[in-house]
Amino acid sequence: MTQLMGRPILGLPSELGSRSVMADLLMGARTALLTLSVVAVPVLGIWVLVPYSDDTAADAARLAFGLWLLGHGAPLARGPEAGPVTVTPLLLTAVTVLLLHRAGRRVGRRGRPGWRAPLAMAAGYLAVAALAVAQCTASETVLRSRPLPDLAMVAVVLAGGLGPGLWIGYGRPLPWSPSGSPGPARPAERWAERWAERWAERYERWSPPAGAPVAVLRAAALWSLGMLAGGGALLTLAVLLGAAGHSAHTLGGGPAGYVGLLLACALLIPNAVLWAAGYALGTGFAVGTGTLVAPTGTSLGALPEFPLLAVVPQPGGGPWWLLVCVLPAVAGVLPALLLGRVAAGTVGAAGAAERAGADGPRWSVGAVAAAAVAAAVLTGALAVIVAWASGGALAGGRMSELGPEPWRTGAAVAGWMVGTVLPGALLARWWYLRGTAPEWWQRPTRLAARWTACTRAALHRTLTRIAELPLPFARRGRRD
Repeated sequence: MTQLMGRPILGLPSELGSRSVMADLLMGARTALLTLSVVAVPVLGIWVLVPYSDDTAADAARLAFGLWLLGHGAPLARGPEAGPVTVTPLLLTAVTVLLLHRAGRRVGRRGRPGWRAPLAMAAGYLAVAALAVAQCTASETVLRSRPLPDLAMVAVVLAGGLGPGLWIGYGRPLPWSPSGSPGPARPAERWAERWAERWAERYERWSPPAGAPVAVLRAAALWSLGMLAGGGALLTLAVLLGAAGHSAHTLGGGPAGYVGLLLACALLIPNAVLWAAGYALGTGFAVGTGTLVAPTGTSLGALPEFPLLAVVPQPGGGPWWLLVCVLPAVAGVLPALLLGRVAAGTVGAAGAAERAGADGPRWSVGAVAAAAVAAAVLTGALAVIVAWASGGALAGGRMSELGPEPWRTGAAVAGWMVGTVLPGALLARWWYLRGTAPEWWQRPTRLAARWTACTRAALHRTLTRIAELPLPFARRGRRD
């Protein structure tokens, strides 16, 4: 059987430079089965460990298929009342996107761009998705599927993971890929500079200063990473000081129960981090219809027994809002220093002027304000998408609203950025224009630039190593 699985249909010699459509089709199906195994193996293992279970192996398999579809953002229904289940476990989504990225990169590295291989891979992946949807349409299934919306969401995640992998496999770098050439060499920065040049040609009076688009992108990225780090720290503190451990001990009831709780909590950790970030913004999040968990006050009803919900602040708690609201202000320090340094002409658009020992163009106060507002609008739009993806519904009725409100979260992000980054950038610009800044002032900006470069390089190395991992059932000495 092993020799049969290692046939050239799954791995052809690299000298041929091409593969059959069937091989690409099987590679797409194999990628889908790999992502499915992330949830299928634990679910089937728990079913084996649970004694005297009334569920059959087919029921456990249907549950695994439902969770796999849920990881793609597919809307499902639960129970005879067909209550909506739309909360996406973002950790499973991230694993799926990474595996699709690896598969796309392997296909892209085989040769020149073409449509046959990606379409065949997509067809194989969607064939497994269609099988999962067919298995989850039965009335006795715990999580019932809605065929058309579910397949549409699977196709969206497939394009989002496979497309960047193909792009980088064809030799085109991603926005976070490190570059050895000076200047804005990454795709997002090149696109921003190209847009600025076209705008300057049409509207010379309103053209942005040199380096403004790149600085706006980097300020938005720095503030987003800072808020994610703050949300993670806040969630960690809540878990350490909360009653999550006691809740897990109460609900465990044996090894299978502990493993199931651990799996459910692990899949929802990214969602919890984003909810904690929404709490730090001041807008808070909902845990049911008509509820609000915010630093200024908490309004809750009866909560389901679940370890992650045990860390939700209870009504009548201490005045945490003064402490929590420090996080958005701290997250705005590095973007403000970045914009102020670029506006003062101390550093060029992407560091080229600094490496050459020259000064860049100085911005006016209006240009600094416009850059800060543009970064706020960009980050707010991203926050709307992320808040929508992290929330959803677990059932009908009271549990139909979970997570942060997307539009309120986006408005809060834009407001915090304008309120912190704009005055900070103007202050930093004024300080740098006074003359040579002292060492204690220059050190944070240098550390921020070094940390950004190291993070980008580490992400690039991680994706490269994932793409180089050997696929299962492939014969040694052969390449996909």
